[in-house]
Amino acid sequence: MRRLIASLVFLSCPATAFAASSLLLVLAKQDNTLEIVDPASGKILSRIPVGNDPHEVVASADGTRAYASNYGGPRSSYHTIAQVDLIARKALAPIDIAPLRGSHGLAWASGELYFTAEVNKVFGRWNPATGRVDWIMGTGQDRTHMIELSADLNDIYTGNINSNTVSLFHRVPGNQPFTDLWTQTLVPVGEGPEGFDVSPNGKELWAANSHGASVSIVDLATAKVTATIPVGTGQSNRLRFTPDGKHAFISDLRTGDLVILDAASRQIVKRLKLGRSAAGILMVPERNCAYVALSADNRLDVIDLSTLEVKGHIATGRGPDGMAWVHGR
Repeated sequence: MRRLIASLVFLSCPATAFAASSLLLVLAKQDNTLEIVDPASGKILSRIPVGNDPHEVVASADGTRAYASNYGGPRSSYHTIAQVDLIARKALAPIDIAPLRGSHGLAWASGELYFTAEVNKVFGRWNPATGRVDWIMGTGQDRTHMIELSADLNDIYTGNINSNTVSLFHRVPGNQPFTDLWTQTLVPVGEGPEGFDVSPNGKELWAANSHGASVSIVDLATAKVTATIPVGTGQSNRLRFTPDGKHAFISDLRTGDLVILDAASRQIVKRLKLGRSAAGILMVPERNCAYVALSADNRLDVIDLSTLEVKGHIATGRGPDGMAWVHGR
């Protein structure tokens, strides 16, 4: 009964939170599609093919393009990143990153697309102006999975699931073009750091350990783990800070729970039992709601950031996971 209700009922975030043309992008992994959703009504406006096993999605800053990683797992043979025209709402030719394989984590910054290539133990950067991968950096770590960038692009962070580390890359500028030096600091954390996020003030990185039922807190100034928080998860999948930095949300792929931590006290303040296979988490730019993908239930749950309660649902295709937000133009 709950699944039927979830497919029919949607309670949006407050209408004033949305620009007229803001869009929610959702990957349906089992359908191999990108769904473009009207966030006010919950209606799916378009379904666009994005190739095999899409996991993460980002949008360009101008909202004209979306990119979805074609993952395929730790031994993937896939060497593409899907590309979608969001204005025409159609698939474009995929980006070929060969010989790199197993793209997963994505980030868009300064007009370029950053991605991890898990099989090759690297992350790279694709330039849409040239249509080429113009930069690759190795981590030497097993299953380099997710990626985050600092606002000034002087720091890049990755989580390395099977090496039980996070990588902190820092740029030391050179005095000649193309002579920047990048240093990597490896920080051992808990077992299986899969989802992670950097606090809004840029001081800490919180890594959710998928097999360790814990969160490792890394002080970015000292590159040291300053605390380990037990969270009692079966398999932590993603961790995201709320935009104000007061809470951290952790999705549990095994139990379907959403664990909410108070960032200051580092204590669990709420555990919401959402459904099955809680995966992707998206904090909306308007700061009123978060979306949590329930992959086995084919829906998103909408969380009110003021009350930390479920306020509605959006029915999706099969296996929702990665999400992105497109600001109204």
